[in-house]
Amino acid sequence: MSGPYVLKPNPLDPRLSTSVSGIDQNGQTVDTRVVTEKPLTLYLNSQEVVTMMTIGDHPDLLAVGYLKNQNMLAEDDVITGIDHDDDIDVVIVRTERETNFEEKLKKKVRTSGCAQGTVFGDVMQGFDTVALPQEANLKTSWLYALTKSINTTPSLYLEAGAIHGCVLCREDRPLVYMEDVGRHNAVDKIAGWMVLNNIPASDKIFYTTGRLTSEMVIKTVMMGIPILVSRSGFTAWGVELARQSGLTLIGRARGKRFVALAGAERIEFDMDPEVAEDEPAKVKRKGSMTER
Repeated sequence: MSGPYVLKPNPLDPRLSTSVSGIDQNGQTVDTRVVTEKPLTLYLNSQEVVTMMTIGDHPDLLAVGYLKNQNMLAEDDVITGIDHDDDIDVVIVRTERETNFEEKLKKKVRTSGCAQGTVFGDVMQGFDTVALPQEANLKTSWLYALTKSINTTPSLYLEAGAIHGCVLCREDRPLVYMEDVGRHNAVDKIAGWMVLNNIPASDKIFYTTGRLTSEMVIKTVMMGIPILVSRSGFTAWGVELARQSGLTLIGRARGKRFVALAGAERIEFDMDPEVAEDEPAKVKRKGSMTER
């Protein structure tokens, strides 16, 4: 594994989780970490777009990534400012070009995303025209290294559960790890980071702890990332869209195991899975850890 994360979770940030007292199955008092959840209202210039439920970190990245993934920011749009007011839970993205999405905002589609699963009706505009790079590849040795590194990284997922994580990777190196109560928020934070830092997508791998739904596939394709990996399972429409777009779709990636249902031609089997380390027992479960 080469190099550290550029951005990664900070499970010790007191703003992101809190301790709550309760009782266990034996009637004993326990203290459990739970993640925070707060509203964030997003404005594009003077227009209110959406209110999202989020853990509250990286509001600037979340705002820009959301607008980009909803096709509300064009490639040539110039962002002139991002203002966040934590007191009133508002973030405003300002652009040089005047924007008006009143008609677009009327067309909404409810998705399977948790916490806030609404996307706008023309989010697939341009989906059929996206050409993912065919030369991109995924070595199984990279995949095994990534799953081990990501699943053992200190995170809110391991600390408190009830949260999704997404990671932008290149080869065997995880670059940016974002978490949130909704997987779509975690995706959007990474998209925002890529936009604001002019990061190319053609050589990247996207990892998520959540299900491989149509929404996840659409967002990954629209971001231009050719490979999507999850420790969870698939939906039929997610698989269909992945095959249609030429996306490599890998699910149930845990330890030395995985299943590819689309784009298998990009996979290079360069490592015997029997040689790979299995997933540590302490990261196999999903849920909160009780404080001792």
